[in-house]
Amino acid sequence: MTPLLRRTKKEAKGAAPERGPGGAHRVTLIAKPGCHLCDDARAVVEKVCAETGAAFEEKDITGDEALRDAYWEQIPVVLVDGEQHTFWRVDEARLRRELAR
Repeated sequence: MTPLLRRTKKEAKGAAPERGPGGAHRVTLIAKPGCHLCDDARAVVEKVCAETGAAFEEKDITGDEALRDAYWEQIPVVLVDGEQHTFWRVDEARLRRELAR
């Protein structure tokens, strides 16, 4: 599988997922300033997180060498509980389904 299409798992097998406060899902948007796709993704992620109670955080890829190496060709990237959920475009319905689990 090409690195561009890989799905990364940030958790060790059997480890607890990277959840937010109170056990809510944690959604991380990896983005960069001035990126129109990142702006579109942010709007969808913020809306869905506000409606579902999921914790939301954003990380700037330009300030983190490890993120840049891992995701530069995929931004924006959305992680759910530390695992890559999607990249480039965020499907609102698909994100809702993931957060309903």
